[in-house]
Amino acid sequence: MHETGENSGDNILEVRDLVKHFPVRVGVLFKRVIGHVRAVDGVSFDLKRGETLGVVGESGCGKSTLAQVLMRLEPPTSGSATFEGRDMLAMKGAELRKLRRDIQIVLQDPYTSLNPRMTVGDIVGEPFEIHPEVAPKGSRAGRVRDLLDVVGLNPEHLNRYPHQFSGGQRQRIGIARALALKPKVIVCDEPVSALDVSIQAQVMNLLGDLQSEFGLSYVFIAHDLSVVRHLSDRVAVMYLGKVVEIGTEEEIYERPTHPYTQALLSAVPVPDPELRGRRQVIRLEGDVPSPVDPPSGCRFRTRCWKAQDVCAEEEPALEIRAANHPSACHFAEQRSIVP
Repeated sequence: MHETGENSGDNILEVRDLVKHFPVRVGVLFKRVIGHVRAVDGVSFDLKRGETLGVVGESGCGKSTLAQVLMRLEPPTSGSATFEGRDMLAMKGAELRKLRRDIQIVLQDPYTSLNPRMTVGDIVGEPFEIHPEVAPKGSRAGRVRDLLDVVGLNPEHLNRYPHQFSGGQRQRIGIARALALKPKVIVCDEPVSALDVSIQAQVMNLLGDLQSEFGLSYVFIAHDLSVVRHLSDRVAVMYLGKVVEIGTEEEIYERPTHPYTQALLSAVPVPDPELRGRRQVIRLEGDVPSPVDPPSGCRFRTRCWKAQDVCAEEEPALEIRAANHPSACHFAEQRSIVP
């Protein structure tokens, strides 16, 4: 069963059974394929207009690969994705150019995602060179100043270079560039993980303000569950290329049912010193299995304290099992983790 909106007309993005496998090649010319890295292996979700869907999981679970496929930077192996009711994976030519206007990305590292040889004005204005219909040449300088002002930067600094800004300011430049073409969806791929904690809060607040002002929809990818909770309406938890639990922010944080989600939540730092000793920390045994050769049945079973024979024999479907939201666990059970 897929998690879908109550009214599919509210969905701006619909993804079904999306798969992306990378071949593992050997030999002198790397022609022989001996296996595949199952980076994304059957992911389904909906994104409503004006909504933020958080995607969380450990490093290597397929979050960033999912972002690349959604941006059409990587072709999918199989599956479907529709944007405003149109098949976005089949788009070509002018239709694909229009799609790239509507779906933009904010990258993880503000140090490497900006060209050090370009001024801030050129970086933020570069999308207008590719899509001149958005801003005629005579209005571009003013448009760039407006974008810098919107993200909280001094418009007079458009002739400066990226190295003259702090990390948080650089990420604001990246956000301004993403906003330039007036997109409808922004994929945020770990947008604050490279920033100091105090700066993270400022950037998160900015993203929230921009969403309210422009009606944006976000796919917000992160490994920090406390960051995701601040902004997300719904949360999808990924493990080894699959979504193992999905629900509203309250359902995931207050009533988690999948053992992996519960383990992730138990590792979130507790700010109140008086509550730190009261939470039971769930320590997972072993390492994350290789995506080249994932375990049979439930992929989490090799680290799960609930695993039984059925877990190795039958892969659990992502369906409503407990607490009224979908979970991919044969023994899903509500457990309160966050104090």
